[in-house]
Amino acid sequence: MTGRMVEAVDSLLNKMEVGHDGNRKEGGCSVAAKTHPDAKMHAVSWMGSHNMQVKEVPRPMVTDPADVLLRVTNTAICGSDLHLYVHGMPSMKSGDVLGHEFMGVVEEVGDAVTKVKRGDRVLVAFDIACGHCFFCNHGYQSSCDSTNPSKISEAMYGQAMGGVFGYSHLAGGYQGGQADYVRVPFGDVNCLKVPDGLADHDALFLTDILPTAWHANEMGEVHEGDVVAIWGAGPVGILAAHCAQHRGARRVIMIDSVQDRLDFVKRKLPGVETLNFKEKETVSALREMTANEPGRGPDVVIEAAGFHYSKSWLHAIEMKLQLETDTADMLNEMITAVRKGGRISIVGVYIGFVNHLNIGAFMEKQLTMRGGQTPVQRYWPTLLHKVQAGELVPSMVITHVLPLEQAPKGYKIFNEKSDGCIKVVLQPGATEAVTLPPAGRT
Repeated sequence: MTGRMVEAVDSLLNKMEVGHDGNRKEGGCSVAAKTHPDAKMHAVSWMGSHNMQVKEVPRPMVTDPADVLLRVTNTAICGSDLHLYVHGMPSMKSGDVLGHEFMGVVEEVGDAVTKVKRGDRVLVAFDIACGHCFFCNHGYQSSCDSTNPSKISEAMYGQAMGGVFGYSHLAGGYQGGQADYVRVPFGDVNCLKVPDGLADHDALFLTDILPTAWHANEMGEVHEGDVVAIWGAGPVGILAAHCAQHRGARRVIMIDSVQDRLDFVKRKLPGVETLNFKEKETVSALREMTANEPGRGPDVVIEAAGFHYSKSWLHAIEMKLQLETDTADMLNEMITAVRKGGRISIVGVYIGFVNHLNIGAFMEKQLTMRGGQTPVQRYWPTLLHKVQAGELVPSMVITHVLPLEQAPKGYKIFNEKSDGCIKVVLQPGATEAVTLPPAGRT
């Protein structure tokens, strides 16, 4: 979504009642936390396009009986945060605190909290679930019907998405976890106690990107013998490839335009094939690579990039002219490249409308397409065990560990894909960056 279009949507949002003002749905929670009258904290604040600042803001307090107050020890910048960084997502307000991948130590709990206590080390799901609505009860926690009071989300999608930490007022307007402290609504549902012996960086990505990578494979029904192609060699794409290999995929092909990232993938995940679309056109290259496969194409294709990465002049111009909000470039490549009867899985974020979607090919090839925000809590029992057993190693994607105060640098290098950046972890209270082994780190 272009800046002008975002501004137009934001103008509409300002005329409507959305979250971050204390509104709540029936059965839900307060959106705005009570704040301590005296205590302050440092928090990563969005101040406009490409303008992240670490600000001193009031410290949140337990607001509802089911709340947990968390002292954050590790928090990460997610690839989807970059949509906010470049102001590609509407309903951002200056001063919004970002961050939806975080863990820490429980500082305080509300009277209704029974599963965690002060001093526990916990990680927190990015999606805010109530645990008792229809959707939560059916395993769709990211579609919780109680945690997002945004009227615009409901108007755009027919039903509002669930609440998300630090991810615009479209997702409820909750304060995020790139901060010294964060309030977690429905703490018993959204906090997972970290077992003794599991290192922070091995646990951290159970908050989002590992479950999202697994979700991509689940929606694509990846199983033994499959050929899987993945668009986007960022952290989620890399972990989606890791999960696909774990599930028995016979071939995994990673597609990106940044050769350093593709080289990183090959070092981390031996056997993964790579395709640089700056050097070869994606669909024709995939056809050549899969010409001898029974279906003459991948069985499963996974989109792990998102809406603001247009590849063609057509979609770049139409987005600029506000004729569409998102690009269909990668979706059309996937529809064309996947074999007949194949499966399409979308975990890259899309927020609005696209033009020129090849719906004819989708229908005539008998394809299946699924997408959605990840119900993190659904996958915790499976993935925690796999991480503890060393079967999945999500920390492989970490390239930079910085003090929270260096968040603006972290956003910049992540967005520019510079300095070998794949994944940035921020540590509140730290004073200097952690030096990691050279690229090829295990």
